[in-house]
Amino acid sequence: MNLKIPKHVAIILDGNGRWATKRGLPRTVGHKVGIEAVKKTVESASELGIEVLSFFAFSTENWKRDKNEIDAIFEILRNYLKENEEEYLSKNIKLMTMGDISKLPKDLYLKFEELKEKTKNNSGLIVNIGLNYGDRDELVRAFNLILNEGKKEISSQDIHKYLYTKDIPDPDFIIRTSGEQRLSNFMLYQCAYAELYFPKVLWPDFDKKHLIKALKVYSKRDRRFGGITKEKK
Repeated sequence: MNLKIPKHVAIILDGNGRWATKRGLPRTVGHKVGIEAVKKTVESASELGIEVLSFFAFSTENWKRDKNEIDAIFEILRNYLKENEEEYLSKNIKLMTMGDISKLPKDLYLKFEELKEKTKNNSGLIVNIGLNYGDRDELVRAFNLILNEGKKEISSQDIHKYLYTKDIPDPDFIIRTSGEQRLSNFMLYQCAYAELYFPKVLWPDFDKKHLIKALKVYSKRDRRFGGITKEKK
């Protein structure tokens, strides 16, 4: 089967805590293993020719979690940036973020900004990480920025101009691991015509074979964007 490769794949990384709990381990271990799945998926996406890969790593609602778990997630992100900076540079990967990352610990915020600056001219795979991100907050931010321009009417072009994702195409395909079937405030505006896929695999177990399986499902989808498919003769 020939795979249709979507330009933009967005993934909700779900199941790290459950993966650890099933093994009698602390939830933080699940996050550590989960970041390894991120590395593998970045490599696989680059090999398969995906242009943009978005990850939902930390939501605006995740601040409600236990402080120790939050601190552990941030430490894992620090290590990820430190350990993968050279790979981003050598493999022509561009790093982007979406969300108000100024609310992250200052050193982590500055490290993200540094690597974004270093990779801004890279022309390979774009890795877009959602941190302190929620689409409702993103839209409120966009509307306020538009109002600051003094506009009395708002167009879809105005909204797009102020989204975090204004420089990348909307997602074609959204994957949420762990079997949960909801978007949880993730790219709601951008995913108006995205195909959705909810595999039962927990995120730490997600690898290239799961990505290819997902792309096979995507390849069977008939994307009409509100139109009608022409009948085959």
